[in-house]
Amino acid sequence: MGKATALAGVLILSASAVSNAAELQLKPETLAAWQSYIRTADSRMQERLHGGAPFLWIDESAERGRRVRAGEILVTPVSEQSPVRVPNGLIHDWIGAAFFPNASLADILAVVQDYPRYKEFYKPLVIDSKLLGSDRTDYRFSLLMLNKSLFAKNALLSEWKEGYLQVDDRRWYSIASTTRVQEIDEYGSPAERELPVDTGSGYIWRLYSFSRFEQRDGGVYVEMEAMALSRDIPAGLRWLIDPIVRRVSRGSVFTSFTKTRAALQAAGNASNASSRPAARQGSQFR
Repeated sequence: MGKATALAGVLILSASAVSNAAELQLKPETLAAWQSYIRTADSRMQERLHGGAPFLWIDESAERGRRVRAGEILVTPVSEQSPVRVPNGLIHDWIGAAFFPNASLADILAVVQDYPRYKEFYKPLVIDSKLLGSDRTDYRFSLLMLNKSLFAKNALLSEWKEGYLQVDDRRWYSIASTTRVQEIDEYGSPAERELPVDTGSGYIWRLYSFSRFEQRDGGVYVEMEAMALSRDIPAGLRWLIDPIVRRVSRGSVFTSFTKTRAALQAAGNASNASSRPAARQGSQFR
């Protein structure tokens, strides 16, 4: 999956809502609705941890599990009502799953916790990434993401916290959320300017994600539920914008999985190359 943790959330909807020349401000009632939604999502996650529901979403359906085990990347909205409309905003909630054969939990975690290299793993969307602090299970990092789609060239500077927890010897999960989101208008141009936090076009106000990892069947299953809060879409434009939102949302989650797969493969190739004995001088290879 694309960074099987926060990146999932990071990539989900970085360009999903219509931009607007007029600056908006995140309203208290919109933030309150988001916080209520996250509390409900956290409760669902607790059910998966304590046996009220399967740990993995794919285990709720035999067909779902079969398709992922066969190599398919599944991505779908969490509910039929997507996005969820709240006062002056939209909540986008998508879930995805993929299987990484011949990989271990250590392999996967090594990639998804390598925050400084996100700018390599997840380009061109992520153009800069930094680790701000870590104590081995809790991480703070920043991402600079560039939005070139729709009607604006805006960048989004976000700071994150992410915590990893081990369930048992074959299962881990993580929870990631933005702690700061700041829009940069006209990024890379002479008119570039940083907007105050919680103002701007509103194409992203908040991001939140769960990731689940389970090692079995000769590999690792990775799932991610990624949520984003954005501005609402004007009623007169919904017929045009809603299909774009859904397409970009699904594509962002799907791409995050494929980029993680590529990063994992690259890491394996580098490891194999470093473990090979050095060739003797003058030897020839055919």
